[in-house]
Amino acid sequence: MLILASMSPARNALLAGAGVRFTASPATIDERAIQADELAKGADAPVIAVALAKAKALAVARANPGATVIGADQLLALGSELLHKPADRAAAAAQLARLRGMTHKLLAGVAIARSGEILWSHIQAAELVMRDFSDAERDWILGLEGEQILGSVGAYRLEGPSIQLFERIEGDYFTILGLPLLPLLAALRLHAPELLEGFT
Repeated sequence: MLILASMSPARNALLAGAGVRFTASPATIDERAIQADELAKGADAPVIAVALAKAKALAVARANPGATVIGADQLLALGSELLHKPADRAAAAAQLARLRGMTHKLLAGVAIARSGEILWSHIQAAELVMRDFSDAERDWILGLEGEQILGSVGAYRLEGPSIQLFERIEGDYFTILGLPLLPLLAALRLHAPELLEGFT
């Protein structure tokens, strides 16, 4: 059995689109506590993203003995500061105002666990540059996006109207959506080929 420890629509769609059969079961972990603990140890954003992905994979793996579990997490780094999912539309507007005209990074960590052990982990980053858009443009995009925007760490969706807020993007599209798909598929072929049916 293959389990994705996430209910993220984007991650679920990416994995399903690749022809992988799995079930989705979100991990119940205290992400902020883990992040705070890692920061106290001097960890940077890539290390924290992988630590969160591992924690999610292990939490679900422990509850499902014998299952192979994929954990994933994404962080947004604006310089040395880590930003989080906005709580409401006002917070999303404020976050986009902070990112406007700036370069930020999205870091996507992913891990595979089975029987309480981490089999593999990986981190991938993308760099994104936002245009110097107006408040009116921002508010128009937020109106088009609706509540979906609150599920994004950056208060935007590149697969939606938010793409119009960007000037340049460097990095893997799957990483930007929160799941480094090609490295993950390679790892599954290595560690759990029986779960990929015809793909070996």
